[in-house]
Amino acid sequence: MRAQLKHLAIVSDNYLLLGHFYQALFGLRSFAGARPDGAIAVTDGYVGLNINPRAPGRQAGLDHFGFEVDDVETVFARVRERYPQIAFLKRPSNRPFAGISMHDPAGNVFDLSQRDMANRADVYADDTLYRDRTARHIEHFMLRTLDPSGVARFYRDVFDLQELSGAHDDSTHFLTDGVVTLIIAPWRITDYVGSGIERPAPDHIGFRVESLAAFDNDLQSLVRRNPKLAPGPLGVGPESTMRQRLLATCRFGHRQLADPDGVLLDVSEG
Repeated sequence: MRAQLKHLAIVSDNYLLLGHFYQALFGLRSFAGARPDGAIAVTDGYVGLNINPRAPGRQAGLDHFGFEVDDVETVFARVRERYPQIAFLKRPSNRPFAGISMHDPAGNVFDLSQRDMANRADVYADDTLYRDRTARHIEHFMLRTLDPSGVARFYRDVFDLQELSGAHDDSTHFLTDGVVTLIIAPWRITDYVGSGIERPAPDHIGFRVESLAAFDNDLQSLVRRNPKLAPGPLGVGPESTMRQRLLATCRFGHRQLADPDGVLLDVSEG
């Protein structure tokens, strides 16, 4: 079964500002016809990044991800057979990607969609956009969980994601759809000594850029032109420095930063 990691979502009180940040610094494109009073939707041509307004009671930050599959019934059959504790929920018809929402055994929520679902729109309905992917694009994202091996097994069993050859160790797994890598890393409370303790959850988004030198120059220029688009502070003070060090343990990243709302990012060159 074909399964593609095609969707990431952030929840933010500053969703309009974040939309400008990801377009200005990473060159992500906005979807045509997006409503100014709704979620901001941008894309690198393969992955759609939705930045959703934060409703009362909802936590902010990197929130969930989504799969596109060629047959949702195959997913349901595998889950019923191997993971009967997993439930799913059909979503409203006005969501351009999330036909169905599910969760993994650790409670991480993800969206599930099939190409011919009636509510699909924008990049989620257009195969040709992958041939025009932005030079700066999403390469990976990370989940931190108490049971990385069990969670990795779920995504291999249900979605046929492939383990990168020679990449995994006893605690971290690197699964790919052939384009984007899902890193499943351990969550240990002891990793947060000296910093605020974060719950097991999606951890960060990883971008690949054409040149770190060009990226650094563009970031400096962006902040000079519009200081409101400056990245959130990272590496400033003991707690922030400790969190930057933990982010830097990701083997794919060469630069660590946060978006203006504090969502963690790392950047690699190639």
